Amino acid sequence: MAFGLAGASAGGSLQAWEPKKQSMGGPIRSGHLLFLSGIGGWYPERRPEGPGDVRQQTGDALSIMKESLERAGSSMEYVLKVQVSLVDPEANWEGMNEAYNQFFPEDRPVRSYFGATGFRRKGQLLQIDCIAYVD
Repeated sequence: MAFGLAGASAGGSLQAWEPKKQSMGGPIRSGHLLFLSGIGGWYPERRPEGPGDVRQQTGDALSIMKESLERAGSSMEYVLKVQVSLVDPEANWEGMNEAYNQFFPEDRPVRSYFGATGFRRKGQLLQIDCIAYVD
């Protein structure tokens, strides 16, 4: 059981707070928010010919994000925040950003990123998480 200030009453006592989570077959929903985590840039079963470059991996990851959001009743238009883990940002930033901007042409969500040394799947160049609104 977790406790937090959100459950505080006028008398100052804390009440139990429990997140209301529901699996949406990929994303986790809590209230009007969807949380998608760990979308990789390359899955051999989706693209057996190889990992491709960072543009292709970004496009693939964001396509998976789009499909997952739509199945859960949301869309790319309602993405609020994106986090990108990127191998060798100095070499891969421009290509990632170019593909990313095609999925979010305007009114972009907030975004943070950090460099990574690699992922479990050799050849994978990025991993993307997001938070989106859903009615």
